[in-house]
Amino acid sequence: MMLKSLLAACVTLSFLLLGHSPRLAAQEPETILFNGKIVTVDADFSYAQAIAIAGGKILAVGSNAEIRRLAGSSTKQLDLHGKTVIPGLTDNHLHGVGGGPGVDLSRVETLHELLEAIQAYVLASDPGELIVSNSDWHEAQLKEQRLPLRRDLDTVSPENPVVVVRGGHEYILNSMALRKWEINENTPVPSGGGISRYDDGSLNGEVIDTAKGLVHLPPQPQKDLEAQIQDWQKAYSTLNAAGLTSVRHPGGPVEQYRMLQEMEKRGLLTMRVNFLLRLGGVKTPKELDDRIASWKVKPGEGDDWLRVWGIKLGVDGGFEGGWMTQPYEEPYGQGGTYKGLQTAPEDHHFSRRMLREPDRLVHQRLIGHDLAHSAPAVRGDHEL
Repeated sequence: MMLKSLLAACVTLSFLLLGHSPRLAAQEPETILFNGKIVTVDADFSYAQAIAIAGGKILAVGSNAEIRRLAGSSTKQLDLHGKTVIPGLTDNHLHGVGGGPGVDLSRVETLHELLEAIQAYVLASDPGELIVSNSDWHEAQLKEQRLPLRRDLDTVSPENPVVVVRGGHEYILNSMALRKWEINENTPVPSGGGISRYDDGSLNGEVIDTAKGLVHLPPQPQKDLEAQIQDWQKAYSTLNAAGLTSVRHPGGPVEQYRMLQEMEKRGLLTMRVNFLLRLGGVKTPKELDDRIASWKVKPGEGDDWLRVWGIKLGVDGGFEGGWMTQPYEEPYGQGGTYKGLQTAPEDHHFSRRMLREPDRLVHQRLIGHDLAHSAPAVRGDHEL
């Protein structure tokens, strides 16, 4: 019971230290944790015995005697019996793990296990039915340390089209899927995309970034508001139990942000959230401006629990094709010709908005900073 109480205290607070002196505690603490090891993570990485809390923030830390003197008649005091209290942890780029629609590949550890998971779906499906995986996996989790490619997938699904979703930048298709969407060796490669091949010149099934547009997956079923809220309550509770008290969502639709607002309104939000709004599919500055206006989100909107932190606009191939000034090292440089994928125009109007990614885009980002400094001031914290 004591441990549960400690966890409850840790997961509902961000460790916002206002100082070490109990003299800072002008208000009566709601809770005091004492007889513990309080990790302050101050400049000296010092430790304290006790901590006073009110209004979701740290009022003071110090010795047991100093902090317990601050207690009022309604202050709850909890003896930690030597247990450790740490600052709430933050995930600065949250991606949920496990499950998701489609073939669950989140826990496979070998290429054989991955193919077995796909084969199980194939055997339970009608001939010709489309099989799609979830995206909650990475080839680094596999013993073989490589992607499953077309010929691998064909061994377990010769008659059903298969699309293995690899993160946000890439699909891997089997032969039936390539036929379904009429992708072959003569298909033009879209600008900002890639269609990969085996050494013999035949397609290996990998389509990257804008080339994903050649593949038209059915839309995922949409859950109603209450189901979404329940899902996120469960997800945040799992993260809370591991010590996380704040996260940044690295790009989502405005509808998800509104759902989180509803959770906060109902008192159900147990995680402090910085939210990046995803801006995808726009091709002109006017489309960009119209999209942002449609959100009806005010600059600096939010509070300590939920705030809009900026806009996410993908501009290159990310993990699979970060846009660089020099060719990639071999064997990834394709004979000194591959510098990554540019998926957005090098346009000052776009640079004025939120651009990211390293190396070549440092130049584009600097253009954005220059334009931002010449624009009217914007109050609040915003990510560029």
